[in-house]
Amino acid sequence: MLGQLPLAQAQEAKKGGTFVVGLTQAPRHLNGAVQSGFATAEPSTQLFASPLRFDDKWAPQPYLAETWKLDEDGKSLTLNLRKNAVFHDGKPVTSADVAFSIMAIKANHPFTTMMGPVEKVDTPDAYTAIVRMSVPHPAIVLAMSPALCPILPKHIYGDGQDLKTHPRNSTDVVGSGPFKFVEFKPGQRVVLERFDKYFMPNKPYLDKVIFSIQPDMASQILSFERGDMQMIQVSAPTDIARVSKDPNAVVTAKGFEGIGSINWLAFNTTKKPLNDVKVRKAIATAIDKNFITKALMGGYAQVANGPIAASSPLASADVTLYPFDLKKAATMLDEAGYKVNDGGERFKLTIDYLPGVDDQQKNVAEYIRTTLKKVGITVEVRASADFPSWAKRMATHDFDMSMDQVYNWGDPIIGVHRTYLSTNIKPIVWTNTQSYNNPKVDELLNSAGQILDPVKRKAYYATFEKIVTDDAPIVFINTVPARTVTSKKVGNVPMTIWGPMSPYDEVFLK
Repeated sequence: MLGQLPLAQAQEAKKGGTFVVGLTQAPRHLNGAVQSGFATAEPSTQLFASPLRFDDKWAPQPYLAETWKLDEDGKSLTLNLRKNAVFHDGKPVTSADVAFSIMAIKANHPFTTMMGPVEKVDTPDAYTAIVRMSVPHPAIVLAMSPALCPILPKHIYGDGQDLKTHPRNSTDVVGSGPFKFVEFKPGQRVVLERFDKYFMPNKPYLDKVIFSIQPDMASQILSFERGDMQMIQVSAPTDIARVSKDPNAVVTAKGFEGIGSINWLAFNTTKKPLNDVKVRKAIATAIDKNFITKALMGGYAQVANGPIAASSPLASADVTLYPFDLKKAATMLDEAGYKVNDGGERFKLTIDYLPGVDDQQKNVAEYIRTTLKKVGITVEVRASADFPSWAKRMATHDFDMSMDQVYNWGDPIIGVHRTYLSTNIKPIVWTNTQSYNNPKVDELLNSAGQILDPVKRKAYYATFEKIVTDDAPIVFINTVPARTVTSKKVGNVPMTIWGPMSPYDEVFLK
């Protein structure tokens, strides 16, 4: 990134070479304007430039916009675009493209709160775009990030076709990012090559970037060890331990601060006995988070205690905690009126888990089954055949408890509000599927979402975190121990708050 320039010069950035990046998930297409997630974002941020980018200190940096200004009332963001940016087909990037893209993201992206307050984008001239909002929107600057706001060419995507299924999301993709499209073989690879007319002088350094899709992590690690890949991401403790022993590997936890991924146990608060806060608190007290992070996760994960990831500048440490105490948990269940019957059982529950990340999900679900047995709760662990079947259970609220992994996405407005607002109780996965309803929380979040002063805003979120941890619709367990693993040959590893979802224009091979 811009902040890495002295480093790049110190390391004498070399031009050329092919950078092979491993992906475990297969992107459906390459257009990040209508799709969230790592699989789409990593190639999308190479193809499409965004108005701004962010450094590793959460500070915005120029990108397509050379300068920008959020008005004092927080209701308009002016972007002054650079005049030398062109799309891969040679057409200039103008304010019309920015206006088209932001309204397209508002209409199509799954993060509805991200551009929710945006009413229109004015274009007084070809290089000025003014984002107009109905209310102050402190998340708007962060929403200009590469993974969240790719600028699409209006002359291609403004043809009236549905953006979610537009053919140019997957074939002959045209953006203004550092690399241009060569090939997309779904489920196999994405091949990109250096864009010679990229607007950042003398960048990118690499000739080619290849995203190699290998769903099996063990195969991916073997490919990395053989030297066939130069960058992969791991989060399973066994995988972290293995790559950490590789003398040719550099392993870093930096670069995931923006994502803010939390592993948690969610309750369906409409179902008996989980509609009783005393029962939820008793279950929280029966879970040993230190055992989970140390024994089950090899010490690579940190305990999570609240809805805002600790890596966020808006996180508060003043939350309601539930120190592990089986005796106390049993007493709490007695006091809630759920006595043990002759068979030693109080009641039965099911626990689901997100498939595909067993170390974070299945293993923790099995541990919870074991520990709750000790306080008289019989738990059945339910496996889902695949992600769609798990997602359907969540969307239809057909669960008692479920393990889940949810991202903060940089700003609470984008990734946190969706889980706790009563207006977001919807038949869609990763909404408020807990059916949690607290008018005070709604009020706090709606207010915090319009406060520009970060200190004042943080105070609102601190109150919100205190209430939510006391209501316990969710037991926060751990931060997901994501790691970027690169070959020692890689210079300027992407370590901004967006990590591997940053543009690779500074990356080089030594």
